[in-house]
Amino acid sequence: MFYGKKKKNDVRELLEYGGSRKWLTFLGLALSALSMLLTMIPYICIWLAARDLIAVAPDWTRAENVPQYGWMAFVFAAGGIVLYFLGLMCTHLAAFRTASNIRKQGVSHVMKAPLGYFDANASGLIRGRLDAAAADTETLLAHNLADIVGTVVLFTAMIVLMFVFDWRMGAACLLSAVISVIAMFSMMGGKNAALMAEYQAAQDRMTKAGTEYVRGIPVVKIFQQTVYSFKAFQQAIEDYSSKAEHYQADVCRGPQSVNLTFTEGAFVFLVPAALFLAPGALAGGNFAGFVTNFAFYAVFSAIISTALARIMFASAGTMLAHTSLGRINKVMEAPTLKVPKNPQRPHGNKVEFKDVSFTYDGGQNPALSHVSFTAFSGQTVALVGPSGGGKTTAASLIPRFWDASSGSVEVGGVDVRQIDPHVLMDQVAFVFQNSRLFKASVLENVRAARPGATRDQVLEALKAAQCQDILEKLPEGMDTQIGTEGTYLSGGEQQRIALARAILKDAPIVVLDEATAFADPENEVLIQKAFATLTKGRTVIMIAHRLSTVVGADKIIVLKEGRVAEAGTHAELTAAGGLYARMWADYNQAAQWKLASEKEAE
Repeated sequence: MFYGKKKKNDVRELLEYGGSRKWLTFLGLALSALSMLLTMIPYICIWLAARDLIAVAPDWTRAENVPQYGWMAFVFAAGGIVLYFLGLMCTHLAAFRTASNIRKQGVSHVMKAPLGYFDANASGLIRGRLDAAAADTETLLAHNLADIVGTVVLFTAMIVLMFVFDWRMGAACLLSAVISVIAMFSMMGGKNAALMAEYQAAQDRMTKAGTEYVRGIPVVKIFQQTVYSFKAFQQAIEDYSSKAEHYQADVCRGPQSVNLTFTEGAFVFLVPAALFLAPGALAGGNFAGFVTNFAFYAVFSAIISTALARIMFASAGTMLAHTSLGRINKVMEAPTLKVPKNPQRPHGNKVEFKDVSFTYDGGQNPALSHVSFTAFSGQTVALVGPSGGGKTTAASLIPRFWDASSGSVEVGGVDVRQIDPHVLMDQVAFVFQNSRLFKASVLENVRAARPGATRDQVLEALKAAQCQDILEKLPEGMDTQIGTEGTYLSGGEQQRIALARAILKDAPIVVLDEATAFADPENEVLIQKAFATLTKGRTVIMIAHRLSTVVGADKIIVLKEGRVAEAGTHAELTAAGGLYARMWADYNQAAQWKLASEKEAE
């Protein structure tokens, strides 16, 4: 909605997210400004009361209007409080809607991003950027913005009043405000504003590293390690700590000390000014008016600290909102999957790579370079090769996790970039080596592949995936919630549930990314049986490290450093004596390895 547009003011850009409640922000700001004006009137009433009392001193009973000034002060002060409360209600309602819309639009946008985007951007980082940043902008719109507008009006009224009665005393009071503003600007403005952005970036890194650390706690427990073994998390914490300490100790300490000294000590400037003006007032016969004015400014100087404190907190909120908006825009600027204007439908389920090259963003070397091969309808094609050869990258281009940098990937004779993404996703089922299940029932986990499926269809898919033993041990069968009340599944069991999901989807093309990697021997046997059902009559792209699983493949593509090193059947490749033959020999040697007894070792 706001991507690629001309750079806007931060507040204006945030207000765009307010939608139908944006007008409440402006109403709230107007009420806040009016409330500040009303809260100034009691000070004028104090001056009027002091003037009347001094004029009739010592016969105070003659000051008949003093009670009226008191009631006026009370009414206007109460009115100011009520208006400020109403103004904050308006800004809060608008801020809540704005924060909600930021989250909704952010989630909606990342839903359009290619799935590969989530490999490079951890879920904890995306959530932190959206959720925490939206909360920070909520503070600006709900509180800080109203305080900024109210303080501007308050300061304007203060300056006017300071010069109405005695401009010299007014200038003395204003001097402390000027010094405080300069101190605050040196603390929050200029180059120091960039430090807040660095602070937020350090917080992002710590959030991401923290999420990864929590996910790795099982490893910590197994190997009796500590948090310090996770260098990334430790460094992220230390980096965040050092930046926070630097900003507070080196940047804020001095200016804040000056700010507090002069805001709380505004009265100090007023006393020398009064002593300087007193002789002239005595000589001119206007000492009563002088005392009245001094009393007014003595009381009025107390407002300065309140007004400047509002400016400081409002400025901090503005800086925080600026950096938060930058974090939000990083999510909103995530690349989106391009949808063709005139989508074409694939004809059949043949998969073909035509001179495909691909380089990851920021990568120096291509992950794939001029790769070409064809998986005809109903064939099983295995991708094998050394780690980092490009196997997973090649498979991820079929469902458009990424788009090829050059060349084309075709499904059913149509470039995948010319197929509607929803149609393409219906054509392909995936089973990854680290399949994840939702914290929901087994039924809902499997039904995620086809939301309209009946219970009987889900049950058939579970049976085809060899999940009968899993259902029998669960207290409520396939209605059991996974991850609650001690109900957890092993890696192999989770993989079989994921296979049931793929079977239920009934897609003509299946991508298997080392689906038996984390399975124990018993689960692997059951998974292989499920494969027979899943792959029957379908085009299968299989990524494998265990070469025994690809012996029966119709074609084996050997990838090395992003290029096709060899291609053929198992028999052809072993006879060729190339890379595959060496990998096969190494695999067999490793499979026969065993611990020797002490006697055998001798």
